Amino acid sequence: MTTSSEAFKQRFVLDTSLFLTEEIRRDGESLEDAILHLLELIANARLNLGISCYMPPTIHDEFTTMLAARDVGDEVYSRLNTWVIRKHPDRYAVTIPANVVFSFVDEMSGRVDRGLRVSEKAVRRAEGAVDEPLEDHEYKTEIDAIVSDLREKYRTAMRTGVLDSREDFDLLILARELDAGVVTEDRGIIDWTEDFGLRFIRGREFPTLLEQYLRAVDPETRRTLD
Repeated sequence: MTTSSEAFKQRFVLDTSLFLTEEIRRDGESLEDAILHLLELIANARLNLGISCYMPPTIHDEFTTMLAARDVGDEVYSRLNTWVIRKHPDRYAVTIPANVVFSFVDEMSGRVDRGLRVSEKAVRRAEGAVDEPLEDHEYKTEIDAIVSDLREKYRTAMRTGVLDSREDFDLLILARELDAGVVTEDRGIIDWTEDFGLRFIRGREFPTLLEQYLRAVDPETRRTLD
């Protein structure tokens, strides 16, 4: 007979964007407090419902680097390393449908064309530009401004909404391997979950989901971190 906790057992693969989005913060809550609260929910869901949360090492490294830059306390790292499982995706065993590869190649071909058009427009603008400091900037010239604008528009044309890093790829491959849901705020990853046949949930919705699951636990038997 299936117990109530077994009915909730699920696996999730977590993206960095889940923890950094302001959408998970309660009124007046700091980034560190919001992350600690989320990790507490993850821990309680693991203790009471057998819900497991995973991260590929590439994303774990990316996330902890961002945490270090924000000077968070040791408790964040302790909870993260205790309750979020680090696992390498099995890149050799997990298969990807040929249509996914075809779509990716087709998408990148179109983006290269868009990137070239952005570059061509920048070159034409630079032809008539003057390599002298701008009126409102002591060191930045008109050509510098064009280059800066080119970088931003080129990055948008080439990277927005596309699978563009090994971290994103590892996230999707691990979720496919584990038959897990993907938790992210990244629009590009969300788009690719459909091609990979994966469940997903927006990061901003994840804390509420865990809270709802935990409400179904009998208060008399519920276990907590305290």
